[in-house]
Amino acid sequence: MDCHCIKLMHAVLLWVIAAAAAAAGTASAQTIAPDCQATCGGVTIPYPFGTTEGCYLNRNYLITCNNTFSPPKPFLRTGNIEVLNISLVDHYLRVLTPVGSDCYNEKGGRRQVTARTTLSRFPFSNTRNKFTAIGCDTFAVIMNGMNGQSISTGCLSMCDSIQSVTNGSCSGIGCCQTSIPKGLLNFNVTVSSFSNHSDILSFNPCSYTFLTEEDSFNFSSADLIDLQNRSHVPTVLDWAVGEQTCEEAQKNLTSFACQANSICFDSNNDYGYQCNCSAGYQGNPYLPSGCQGICLRSTAF
Repeated sequence: MDCHCIKLMHAVLLWVIAAAAAAAGTASAQTIAPDCQATCGGVTIPYPFGTTEGCYLNRNYLITCNNTFSPPKPFLRTGNIEVLNISLVDHYLRVLTPVGSDCYNEKGGRRQVTARTTLSRFPFSNTRNKFTAIGCDTFAVIMNGMNGQSISTGCLSMCDSIQSVTNGSCSGIGCCQTSIPKGLLNFNVTVSSFSNHSDILSFNPCSYTFLTEEDSFNFSSADLIDLQNRSHVPTVLDWAVGEQTCEEAQKNLTSFACQANSICFDSNNDYGYQCNCSAGYQGNPYLPSGCQGICLRSTAF
């Protein structure tokens, strides 16, 4: 099937592009260094993120590509939060965060691990993540500080046999999940038990807790043994640019991040705004000429 652009439509499209470029002419185009690294270990690094100076918007968007791993691994800024994926359209980062645990043995020994994650930007997604607790003698708490306030919530999971749990269910029998608030930038997760797992050691010696991407975690009874050896889980961060709303940011076109043929919308998780290509365009809305017109195709029947 042949693809062709109607000449009149093409002319109109060129006029629209020229008009939009002229309207955005007062905005300062982002100066991007040539030959910026596009990927790290198979993860695409789109602007405003980048691995070297001149390739990112500011240091909040620095991705450190650690070449001591094979293949290399990308990390958020200069910390130890590994990046799994960066979405330019949906404005989220998938990262790995640690698991907290509380384990016992037959002699009464205990080993407890408290997991902590702190961010300076990019809050944890309140729509894509769930605070999760795993175990049959388990209560877990997530504590955090937001806007100068301390907030905490918990999860309780109980059961007396592995036969009582249901794979795929996190309703409080072997697995419990609950939501987190907007604007969460840091958290501590702690987990403990009521009876030191004394009656369930044979199939559940540990309790576990973590903040995880809801769609990536599917509870299994096998998780009661050792969480299937997972020490980290995928977690989603929401990202935006600036610290203003669209209305406020557009008052200063020299610093406004949305380029020609793009639209601006306010972040729905904490502060900042986000850019997407306008209808009929695709590409990177944060780059000059990043949003390119899509060739309209006719279909022959």
